[in-house]
Amino acid sequence: MIAPTTEPPAAARRQPGARRRWARLCVAVAVVAAGFGVVLSAEVGGPGTAKTISNFGLCAAALCAAVACLIRAATLRGRMRASWGLVGLGVLSWAGGQACAVRLDLLTGTVPLPSQADIGYLGMVVLASAGLFVFPAAAQTLANRTRSVLDGLMVAVSLMLIAWIFVIHPLLEAGGDSRLALAVSLAYPLGDVVMITIVVYLLALRRREGHTLADLALVGAGIIAFAVSDIEYAYLNIIGAYYPGGVTDIGWFAGFALVLLAAARPVARGRRTAAEPATGRQPLGVLLPYVAVLAALLTSVLWFARSGQTSAYVESTQSAVILLMIGRQLLTLLENRGLTRHLEARVADRTAELYAREQRFHALVQHSSDVVTVVGTDAEVLYQSESVQRVFGYPAEVLTGRRLTSVLDTESATRLAAALRSVSGRPYASTVLELTIRHRDRRLRQAEMTITNLLDDPSVGGLVLNTRDISERKELQEQLVHEAYHDALTQLGNRALFRERVAEALQERPVDGDVTVLFLDLDGFKEVNDSLGHLAGDKLLVQVADRLRESVREGDMVARFGGDEFAVLIGSELGSDDAEGVARRIVDGLHEPFRVDERDLHVRGSVGLAAYSALGDDAAGDSPVEAAEQLMRNADLAMYRAKHTGGSGFASYDPQMLAGLVERLELEADLRLALTRGELTVHYQPTIDMTDSHVAGFEALVRWQHPVRGLISPMAFIPLAETTGLIVPLGRWVLTEACRQAMEWSRQTGRPPVKMAVNVSVRQFDHSDLAAMVREVLTETGMPADRLCLEMTESVLMTDTEENLAQLVRLKALGVTLAIDDFGTGYSSLAYLRRFPVDTLKIDRSFVERLGEQGDDAALAGTIVQLGQSLGMSTVAEGIEEYGQLAALRAMGCTFAQGFYFSRPVPAGEAGRLLLESAAVRPSA
Repeated sequence: MIAPTTEPPAAARRQPGARRRWARLCVAVAVVAAGFGVVLSAEVGGPGTAKTISNFGLCAAALCAAVACLIRAATLRGRMRASWGLVGLGVLSWAGGQACAVRLDLLTGTVPLPSQADIGYLGMVVLASAGLFVFPAAAQTLANRTRSVLDGLMVAVSLMLIAWIFVIHPLLEAGGDSRLALAVSLAYPLGDVVMITIVVYLLALRRREGHTLADLALVGAGIIAFAVSDIEYAYLNIIGAYYPGGVTDIGWFAGFALVLLAAARPVARGRRTAAEPATGRQPLGVLLPYVAVLAALLTSVLWFARSGQTSAYVESTQSAVILLMIGRQLLTLLENRGLTRHLEARVADRTAELYAREQRFHALVQHSSDVVTVVGTDAEVLYQSESVQRVFGYPAEVLTGRRLTSVLDTESATRLAAALRSVSGRPYASTVLELTIRHRDRRLRQAEMTITNLLDDPSVGGLVLNTRDISERKELQEQLVHEAYHDALTQLGNRALFRERVAEALQERPVDGDVTVLFLDLDGFKEVNDSLGHLAGDKLLVQVADRLRESVREGDMVARFGGDEFAVLIGSELGSDDAEGVARRIVDGLHEPFRVDERDLHVRGSVGLAAYSALGDDAAGDSPVEAAEQLMRNADLAMYRAKHTGGSGFASYDPQMLAGLVERLELEADLRLALTRGELTVHYQPTIDMTDSHVAGFEALVRWQHPVRGLISPMAFIPLAETTGLIVPLGRWVLTEACRQAMEWSRQTGRPPVKMAVNVSVRQFDHSDLAAMVREVLTETGMPADRLCLEMTESVLMTDTEENLAQLVRLKALGVTLAIDDFGTGYSSLAYLRRFPVDTLKIDRSFVERLGEQGDDAALAGTIVQLGQSLGMSTVAEGIEEYGQLAALRAMGCTFAQGFYFSRPVPAGEAGRLLLESAAVRPSA
């Protein structure tokens, strides 16, 4: 038989509930079979009732079993489908025979033997045997197939002998109505013998192959139940004692029930395919033929002892069994001889393979980059691989028999002896150490040696040393460490090395000593990079590094952190001015021009100093690493102080620098939360129409009422919002609140919304969605676009000109008014004013406060008013604080005015009252 196509994956992946459903089916079938057996054995309801129940019950049982087998076949493939299909057809044939028998019984009152029903009954024997015969098994060699055939014949002949003694011979002696009736009667037990033989052999074979047995075992049990009933049926028919509804029918019903359960049983998860080899030996398959033969011989001996007679059939059957056993033994002998030759060939192949491995290992050891040495506990060389000459220059025979310590320096020899002692007392222990070994050419080489204790290994009997030359690896490590701690351009130390050196200096600082960190940042270096390129910038940095080396003292460390940032570590006596002297020499040294690519370049430096002694109690309890970080941070702060004071100088760290930085960080953190906490409010300063002095509009100005600091000036937090980017959400909030308030006043007064001016930062222009944001706010609040004025500084006109122009055009398209705030303090030109769609010029307060005095500022204010008039723009004067300023601006023709003379910025409630009273508000003389 060939290897079958196994069950599909879908069948193998059964659901967890399948076993529970099958268990419930088993219980149901067992209950029905038990009830069937009770009715037939006790003849409940009388013989007629038992007969009717038996006839129709057997039909139903056979049909159910046949349907279950056919359904199982439909879910499978290959020979497994054919096997279950043939078994199902055989059971269906039996059901047809039973139906025919019931019809004959109903029509004639009896079922003759033979009859048409026997065709269906015997059809099951043929079809079921065929189905069992094609049941899949693993592919076998010719010898195995021959042995399988011999084993099957031995089992079949043995069972036939047993069947002759217990069944066939008594039937022949009992006689019957006719030869046909006798033949039909004998066909049932003989067919059962064939099926039982196949089932038993398949069970043994599949068990030997490691397969599960449950399905086949249930089918075999069903066939055995059939055989019992068939034998009884055949014998009772011969003697004329069989009647339907008797206990004989219970075996058939039980057989069909078992076949039904076998077909309905769920497929086990992870079932191994038939083509897979067995994982273990199962002796049952080998011993089964001998068990059958032994049972047949014992049966024949007992039969002869009881009857005292023999027969030609028994003798010929015994002879056949003996011949089959001889044939099987001959086959076994031939197989053993073949196996012996195969084992001898495998031993020879294995020996050759081991020899080849030995030669390969020898070649690998001799030509390995590692030097293999076997020494005794006293370091005497017992074996030395030839690779030692290639690695360290010594021939192997020179070292063999010598102490290995003779080629090592004193320190390495001592360390090697200690390592050998440490592992010699621990079998199979190992250790690794690095040694300095002198090459035969007198060069010192770094080596890594792994020592393994194989003293207890009889094939070695020593300490194995695997040694490799790691000199190049060490050099590479040193190179990598140097690159990791040094700047590639200037070869100065980098930030990591500088931090470590500062920590070491602090840790080793004497009581009367001080440690100072100096930070240097070049002024004007960015312009060199941008104008001449990075290559010129790199050349300049190399020259700066050289001058720094010349400016510092011997023992001071110079480092480059990246870009144009340098640092110097200075050690000095406590209270000395050595650090300031170094800083002064550095600043002075940078005054001389640098010659780069035929150009003289001028750069300056801003230097910040931070001394450990200046930390005071702040450094108490800090580790050297923490103190180093603090020193570097303080020097950085001092450097920025020096840069902000004009550059080209130095500044020492002052604790107020850190306090200012901490305060700024705290203020930034509070500002991020101010919007969500509702700490921000909007105050409104009225804009007065110069013609009739009524309130023409308001300027929205944000105020921050801090819960701890109180009211914070916009000059303190607006620049912070600019640098951190918080001005974007802050600006949107102010715009929304101002528009909302304007619409609220409009609802209260019943008049159109007042003109509302809102400042827009240059940082907001960096976002391309500024116009979209304004449109959203106008839509959300319902504010008419022509009642909103967006004020910006002149820097908007001077930076990213084309992009900002596009932004202003988009804003102007919304219908809003655009104004330039603090006009006159920047550098905008008339050309920009004509290009940009600006509606209003706001005169800076610095020009307004000098009005009434003779000077350029007064004349400039008039010029701005005239410029606005010539360009068709309105003008707004800021910072009016006295009547003289107002009168002068009115005389110039200024359109609008703002200032404390009219009102300070006030909360929304007070601004609303000013709006209602604006008709009566008049400036005092």
